[in-house]
Amino acid sequence: MQDLLSMTYLWLKAGHIIFMVFWLAGLFMLPRQMIYLHPAAAGSAESDLWGKRMGLLRKVILTPSIIVVWILGLLLAQTLSAWGEGWLHAKLLLVLLLSGFHGYLVVQSKKMAAGERPLTEKQLRMIGEVPGILLALIVVLVVVKPF
Repeated sequence: MQDLLSMTYLWLKAGHIIFMVFWLAGLFMLPRQMIYLHPAAAGSAESDLWGKRMGLLRKVILTPSIIVVWILGLLLAQTLSAWGEGWLHAKLLLVLLLSGFHGYLVVQSKKMAAGERPLTEKQLRMIGEVPGILLALIVVLVVVKPF
């Protein structure tokens, strides 16, 4: 029975890491696509193309990945019985922030696809760094478990 639990844990962990990579790749790509869309005139062929690409990125990569990451992550926490661990609490807080950032990007990308430009190119470049910073903090928490 212990072998089965160990095998399940490893599959959950592998899936969690794989979909986390997909999710973060999407979060790195979406602000970049928004930067490419920024100078295009609303309603132009270029604007429509970037809007379509952003929609596909959200639909095919971002939304499925965030769902799978959360499900597998919660299953991993349950498998490890880690609910009382400080590192897990901190990780969950950062993943909640990352999830909120995901939602923020989705809203902004839909506004941009509709012809609005709520953010400057400089702001888009700056917010494009957020996933990398949060990723580094999350990885340190999971690997080092400082508390």
